[in-house]
Amino acid sequence: MQIFPAIDLKEGKAVRLSKGLMQSAKIYSDNPQDLAKQFQDMGAKWLHVVDLDGAFAGETINFKTIESIVQATNLNVQVGGGIRDEERIKKYLDLGVSRVILGSIALKDPDFVRKMAKFYPVVVGIDAKDGYVAIEGWADVSSVKATDLAKEFANAGVKAIICTDINKDGMLSGVNVDFTLKIAHASGIETIASGGVSSMDDILELKKTSLIGGVIVGKAFYEGKIDLKEAFLKVL
Repeated sequence: MQIFPAIDLKEGKAVRLSKGLMQSAKIYSDNPQDLAKQFQDMGAKWLHVVDLDGAFAGETINFKTIESIVQATNLNVQVGGGIRDEERIKKYLDLGVSRVILGSIALKDPDFVRKMAKFYPVVVGIDAKDGYVAIEGWADVSSVKATDLAKEFANAGVKAIICTDINKDGMLSGVNVDFTLKIAHASGIETIASGGVSSMDDILELKKTSLIGGVIVGKAFYEGKIDLKEAFLKVL
C-alpha cells in the first residue's frame, strides 16, 4: 500500500481544511516546495497535491507553486483541483506531474473522463458527504451516490479512485474504511482512502485489504499524530 503525503494549496501556501470549508484553512507552510522535500527525505515515493483555489474556481490557480514542487523533488506527483479539460491535463503532464485527478468533471461528464483515461494517466476523485457526491470544491452536494459514480469507471483504464469522506476530512476522527471498501467493490479499481486518518493504526487497518491501494495523509502529519518516516518503513 502506498502512502501519499498531502499538500493542499491556498494562495500558494500549504494549508489544511476541516470538512472542506475554506474559512477553516490553517496555514502549515509558506514554502510548499520545502515541505515536499521533507516528504521525500522521509521516504515518500508519491505526493498528493490539491489546488484548493482551483477546485472552487474551476481553473489552475496555483500552477506556479505546483511547478516549483515538481522541480524541487523526484517524487511522483498527483495533482487535482480545477482540472476540467484536456488542455489542463496536458499542461500538468508536460510540467512533469505523474498523474492528474479529475473530480467535479467526473460527475458532470463521465464520458470525458473515460476518454481521457485512454490517453493519459487519470485518477478519479470521488468526494462524498453522507454517501452522495460533492463537487466544486465540495460546495455542492449532488443526488448521485458515490458508489454509483464509482461503477461508471469500471474497466475504463482509470489508474485509481481517490475517495474522500468529507465529514471525516481534517477531523482526525479515523478513516472511513467501510466507505472506501464500498467504492473499491463498486469500481474494481485500486482505491485510495482519504479523510480522517488520525494514527498509524488507521493506516495499518487499511493495509489489511488488497482492495485499498493507498492512503492520503494530511492533517495527521501536520498535527504530529503520525511519524511519516516510521510509517513508510512499516508500510512500503
